[in-house]
Amino acid sequence: QVQLVESGGGLVQAGGSLRLSCAASGITFSNYAVGWFRQGPGKEREFVAGIAWSGGSTYYADSVEGRFTISRDRAKNTVYLQMNSLKAEDTAVYYCAVRLGTDYREKRRQFWNYWGQGTQVTVSS
Repeated sequence: QVQLVESGGGLVQAGGSLRLSCAASGITFSNYAVGWFRQGPGKEREFVAGIAWSGGSTYYADSVEGRFTISRDRAKNTVYLQMNSLKAEDTAVYYCAVRLGTDYREKRRQFWNYWGQGTQVTVSS
């Protein structure tokens, strides 16, 4: 079975950086995408970034474009989210997700098939 384990969250001051990791296991299909979502206090879960596992193409939400970078290490079966210039509004639980197929730009959470448990990111202003 597919398992996704996030790590790297924590408390950081505004303007600082964090790197989240998502370690994946149990994935037996060849075409899939990995994404990061987040859910802030009292907010809906929203798409942050996606990456095509095979080709490495990436896509970002407008709110993080230019500040966040998604990448993957195929040898380690791990996806990263490098977050720079963090703002208070980036405070959220960050989730890693996997969807079958190659559409890494899918923003609707119901079309992602597997989810991690999430990691808390808190940005103090």
